[in-house]
Amino acid sequence: MPADPIQRLLAAPPDLPVVAGLGAVAAALDDRRCVVVQAPPGTGKTTMVPPSVAASVDGRVVVTQPRRIAARAAARRLASLLGEPVGATVGYAVRGDRRSGAATRIEFVTTGVLLRRLQRDPELAGFGAVVLDEVHERQLDADLTLALLLEVRESLRPDLRLVAMSATVEAERTASLVGGGTPAPVVAVPGALHPVAHVWSPLPAGVRRADERGLTPAFLDHVAATVRRALDEQAGDVLAFLPGVGEVAGVVSRLAGVGPGVDVLPLHGRLPSAEQDRALSPGPRRRVVVSTAVAESSLTVPGVRVVVDAGLSRQPRTDHRRGLAGLVTVGVSRAAAEQRAGRAGREGPGAAYRCWSEADHAHLAAHPEPEIATADLTSFALEIAAWGSPDPAGLALLDQPPAAALDAARTTLRALGAVEDDGTVTPRGRAIAGVPVDPRLARALLDGAEVVGAQRAAEIVALLAEDVRAPGGDLVAALRGLRRGGPAAGAWRAAVDRLRTSVPHGGTDTDHRLTDDVAVGLVVALAHPDRVARLRPGRKDGSTTYLMTSGTGATLPPGSGLVGLPWLAIADADRRPGVRDATIRSAAPLSEDLALEAASGLWHEADEVGWADGRVVARRVTRVGAIELAAAPLESPDPALVADAVRDGLRRDGLAIFRWTDAAVALRQRLAFLHGALGAPWPDVSDDALLNALDTWLGPDLARVRGARDLQRVDVLAALRRLLPWPESGRLDELAPETVRVPSGSQVRVSYDGEQPVLAVRVQEVFGWAAAPKLADGRVPLLLHLLSPARRPAAVTSDLASFWVSGYPQVRAELRGRYPKHAWPDDPTTAPPTRGVRRPRDAQVSRPGRGSRG
Repeated sequence: MPADPIQRLLAAPPDLPVVAGLGAVAAALDDRRCVVVQAPPGTGKTTMVPPSVAASVDGRVVVTQPRRIAARAAARRLASLLGEPVGATVGYAVRGDRRSGAATRIEFVTTGVLLRRLQRDPELAGFGAVVLDEVHERQLDADLTLALLLEVRESLRPDLRLVAMSATVEAERTASLVGGGTPAPVVAVPGALHPVAHVWSPLPAGVRRADERGLTPAFLDHVAATVRRALDEQAGDVLAFLPGVGEVAGVVSRLAGVGPGVDVLPLHGRLPSAEQDRALSPGPRRRVVVSTAVAESSLTVPGVRVVVDAGLSRQPRTDHRRGLAGLVTVGVSRAAAEQRAGRAGREGPGAAYRCWSEADHAHLAAHPEPEIATADLTSFALEIAAWGSPDPAGLALLDQPPAAALDAARTTLRALGAVEDDGTVTPRGRAIAGVPVDPRLARALLDGAEVVGAQRAAEIVALLAEDVRAPGGDLVAALRGLRRGGPAAGAWRAAVDRLRTSVPHGGTDTDHRLTDDVAVGLVVALAHPDRVARLRPGRKDGSTTYLMTSGTGATLPPGSGLVGLPWLAIADADRRPGVRDATIRSAAPLSEDLALEAASGLWHEADEVGWADGRVVARRVTRVGAIELAAAPLESPDPALVADAVRDGLRRDGLAIFRWTDAAVALRQRLAFLHGALGAPWPDVSDDALLNALDTWLGPDLARVRGARDLQRVDVLAALRRLLPWPESGRLDELAPETVRVPSGSQVRVSYDGEQPVLAVRVQEVFGWAAAPKLADGRVPLLLHLLSPARRPAAVTSDLASFWVSGYPQVRAELRGRYPKHAWPDDPTTAPPTRGVRRPRDAQVSRPGRGSRG
């Protein structure tokens, strides 16, 4: 038997499906120094691939995991197979916890830890191989780490072995990236899952899954009821998936006393290690493990034969316009649902209860969106700047980041002083990047330590970094609760100690005479100056509604102890679709002086000229972000700003604010007719076109306007004439005449208020016309509205020749008895036109008989 524990394990491996593919993995690494392993959860890839790689390379093998709990669990699993304690041949390193030593050959780490190591030592001295596990989850750190490793292999360490392991069929895409010009070899390991029955458990009619406050209590009741049903109908332990820590706690409490001989255990990343180990270890009794997505693919929960899936997950989303980032509850993808269900079939036939309908399942997304497409990119942008590649287009990323999100991240970093205008990192940026938290929190730690003391700054930043729940949204109350102890205090204290060492020279702990209330608010404001908020004045709900410097409204939840405070520093807020204001989840009090100091980069004074209530309003305004601090009237505003204000007013109120004379309306109608009939150069005079060309036709009139009364004085006719094209304008009266001379000698006005120009004229005045005139160079015939002697409509035609033949006889028959003194000749094409009742002798017609109406 080999003395080397790794060789002993490989000589007598456990019965896991991946063992059959280890030879192919080793061959690919010898040939190409890279390989992609595609194997579903439960095949043993996380356990057996790392020792296989370690047996063939010089140096340590580092294995990444997406979560701390997974890294510790994987290290414990492999160490137990080697018959050694964790920290010997196999160790781990996660944020705030490391168990490895000089003899460690395989080290499990979170992706964030490896990213830090790459930034400190791009050559990864002492490491022979990197195994990237669960790359299918597409976490932002994992995508970036893979891209940086590919650059390291190309330029610094061509000998570095690289293994990417995926649980989904998208491995081919990863292989194309990993292999560079030629795709990396793919070793596919089939799963050995037992059959899993799918049981649909949709919500009862009338029950909503979520409302404006989040998941409803009724939905959590339904999940708990489904767990009870599964316990009654199936054998084995139950693994229930919920989206977040709060929902896990809610279902655990609902399952209290579920039955004799059943233990109900939570599982998530915030639990102490001992409680995580308890959920991940077989127990003496039947168990229900209520977990977040940590157990979806990177953890094994032994004994599970039943899965209850709530069908939800938490994914990062950022509202870049409002500057709000956070985790959002979304429907699970079909790929993730299959992975969750597969947990029930690892040890034998199982069942997966899904808390949605089969019809709903068909509408789920096929795969989860990669974090790079949805998450806040501030940390990402700082990492690539510190790496020396501020433009991500040069990195081998599976997906490029959205341009808008990257621009927003760079704007944030410039405000922190972390990057130059061209995106290159500054010395301050390197200091911020060296603190293992979000760049905004790192800035708050470094700058806040000088004001509130290093210890207190570390406590507050750890409170924010660990995402500790604040009762009633009050962060000060949360801080005091952690100092007294409690379930979350251990992880918080470890984070405090770690952050405390990141303060240069240890900082200072001098009493700065700031109370905890104000100290917490200041540090939060330093982290999020865009979330400094002031109470909105003059509202009935003014005691709970705030305006942030970012311009977003925010409302305190009912019953919060922060109600009525004039200034707040908001640490966390979310805005649900369809709701105008965000809801404040955590905040702290802030004085006005400290608010303005923390958000000093947003302070600005500007002349503002706008249009309000039908007039130009000019003010000199002092603001911090969107919050107005002071304003004074501006006596002599810039004419250009005045003109801009008038333009805005016209776009808002419309052109009807002008005084449109009949002549101006008529000219506009004639121009509109010619534009429609002939096109350019005759101008478009529609509302939209005129509003978009205000400078062209209003010209210098704009700067003289101070209100609606001035607009009423504008000579619109003269302004419109500025739009007349030259030299074509000389033909305006020819192409679109104001009047037309009819056979009787009358000048009759043409109406252009319609799709076709209209000439309304008495029928007797057009006797002798064979056809109606045509306008616009003969392209558009006049539409004749032929009137009776009383000027009432008798007929409408644009084909006068046809009318004389087929329409006129009927009109003549109907009207000649009513108007016997007017001419009604048998042949109107040869009859002389008349204006009045006098008829020429050659146009006499016989009078109808007595009593006839004609």
